[in-house]
Parts: sequence; structure tokens; C-alpha cells
Amino acid sequence: MIRPLHVVMFGDQHPATSGGAQVAMRLQMKYLERAGHAVTIVSPRRHGFNQQHMPGNVCVDVPAIGVPPDWEYSAVWPGKTVERAVDRGVVRRTTHDGLPLPDLVHVQADYWGAFLGYRFAERARIPVVHTMHNRVDAGIAATAPFPRAVLAAINLWRRIELPGSGGGWDGWAHLRGLASGAAAVTAPSSHFARRLEEHGVARSVHVVWNGIDDDQLARLGGSAPSGALVWVGRMSPEKRLMPFLEAYAESGIRLPVEIIGSGFQRDEAERFARDCGLRDRVIFRGRMSYGDTLARIASATALVQTSIDFEAQGMTPFEAAQLGTPSVISDPDIADEMGGGIWRVEHADSERGRIAALAHALRAVERDAARGSVPEPTEKVRREFLQSSRTAAMLEVYRSVL
Repeated sequence: MIRPLHVVMFGDQHPATSGGAQVAMRLQMKYLERAGHAVTIVSPRRHGFNQQHMPGNVCVDVPAIGVPPDWEYSAVWPGKTVERAVDRGVVRRTTHDGLPLPDLVHVQADYWGAFLGYRFAERARIPVVHTMHNRVDAGIAATAPFPRAVLAAINLWRRIELPGSGGGWDGWAHLRGLASGAAAVTAPSSHFARRLEEHGVARSVHVVWNGIDDDQLARLGGSAPSGALVWVGRMSPEKRLMPFLEAYAESGIRLPVEIIGSGFQRDEAERFARDCGLRDRVIFRGRMSYGDTLARIASATALVQTSIDFEAQGMTPFEAAQLGTPSVISDPDIADEMGGGIWRVEHADSERGRIAALAHALRAVERDAARGSVPEPTEKVRREFLQSSRTAAMLEVYRSVL
């Protein structure tokens, strides 16, 4: 049994906001503490929403500005003022809350959270474990008008904030520079770990899947079926919500659709559904709590994940598999990692072709559901995607570092 640890996690966004990295941080905190360890999470102060899911004393909220128009998310300038806020918050946890001094830093960030985490570790003289959650190159390419210039600026910013972290100008150079200060690097999927190793981010990357909350899974034993397709995620271009709606309209199927989440493309998506006469079959549920989202997935005919070549893991199909719900998968790497229990969207070289292939897969879902012959998720995913087992795996990484 490893002695009780105090782990300081750093994120780019508050752990109570929407997103796979944030869910992973919340669940790792919960199950580390359940195993007798202590966790402090350093993240931007949240704007506009209450801090659901979070105990009041766990988070060190540093000064931040809200990012319009979606005020759930924040940005931080990682200067001396913020560093002082980090140090004061950790001191409060060790004195007022009676925790031991920090043993290690766990960075789960790519920008200001990473800079703050590495610099705190240097001041505290403790090692860093870095979980890579983000395909920086793919994300910037999907969301920025001049991605090469943006990546060059990000790398310049990194070299200023972390002197000696190396050169380079693309997304992989940025991740290599961050990982140069890590004692261990982990990734939430084998396909992302392979890419990190191929691009020299780390010589060896530990694969530790993000998991599903064991407690929530136990509560969702008998969800009533909704007969719907469920799409969950941030409404931004890299998640490919609009191509999904186009494919759904093209497919002609009658299965209803539930869209869970929000983001910059919500107005565009709702307008498209209205203009195509789909408002009676496409329901926009907005943000939902973690438990309510899992309940909707559990009751669905299928989960639909449409991002391609972007996700570091793609948590929702794994969550769906644990709940007994098969998935429609557009990304071949995620499809391979799932191993079964999916409808695979065929590869195409153009977006028009990808939309047609997705429409074809959606017709297959409706046909197979009518026949009662939907694919079953694999036993491996259902066995190994529990957060309790993922926390045990991460503790092995911590032990190797310490």
C-alpha cells in the first residue's frame, strides 16, 4: 500500500465545467480521496455557473477572465500574481486543512495550467506526472483561422513561460516542450500514446484510460429506453456536430436525436434543424449534469461520436459501452480501441463523403435496432473502464515516479 499522498492537479479549466479532461480530474480526485489520498486542484476561477460536483475546499481558484460568449470557460495569464495565488492556496490546504506537503504535481493541461503546474513543481522541488488530454495540432486547426500562426505564437509563449523547454513551432513541439519537464507522461488511449511516442513527446507513454464513476454506474442499472440517438459534446467545429445533423437529415431515418452540451455552434445547429424541418425529432437538451448525461446515454439506442482525428480518448463511447449502449464511431482509432460494440463509419477522403458514410451508418442503426440485432460492447471495455481501476493504475504511475 502506497503511503497517503498529497497530489496537486493543474487544469486549464475549472473541473466543474464541461469537458472530458474536467470529468477525468473530478473522478480521479474522488477515487484518490476514497483510497486515502489528498488532492488539491488548481484551476481558473469559474464565471457564471455554480461549482456543482466540487467540495468547497478542494479547489484553488486563481484569478481569471471569462471567455465570451460561453462564459462557462475562463482564461488565465500565468504571471506572478497568479503564482502567488497558487502558493497561498496550497499553503491553506496544508495548514488550515491539515494536509501533508505536496508529493507530486499532476498536470492535466496544455496551456496556462501546464505552465503554472511545472513552475509550481520547480518551486516545491517535486516531480510532475503529465496526462496529455489534447491533440493540440488538430484542435487549433479546427478552430483557428490561421492555425500555423497560432501554433507559432503558442510555442513562443511556452518558451517564455518555461525557459529551456525546447524549440519547434507545431503542436507536437509544444507538447514535447511541456513533457520535457515531466517525470512521467500518460495518455488516455493507446492510439494517442502511440502518436505521442512517434512524435517524440516522450520515449514511453503510460496508457491510463479515463473511467466512468463506479457509483453512477451502479445507480443506472435499469434505465428506461428512449429509442433515441444521443450526441454529447462541445458544440465546436472539431466535434463535427453540423456534419452529424447534415448526415441525419440525409439519412431519412425516424429515430429521434438528443443533443447534449452547448457551445459556439448551438445557434447554427438549432437553425439548421429548424430549416430542415427536424425540430420535432432533434431535441437540444443543453448542458446536463454528469449523472443525467449518463442516464440519457444508458437509455439511448446508440451514442453517436463524430469527431475525427481529434480526440485523445473519446470518453463517451467508453461510457456508453459500460452502460450497455453501442456507439456510432467516425474516428477509426477510437473504433479500433473499442474493439466491438460499434457501428463503424467508413473512411472517406472528403467531408461530403464522410457525411454520406455517416448517413449510411445511421440507417444501419435504425435497421439493426428494428431487428433487435445491435452490436454488444466488449467485455474488456466494460471491465477496465471503471474509475476505481483507472485510479489504481494511476497510483502505479505515481509510485514509479516517487
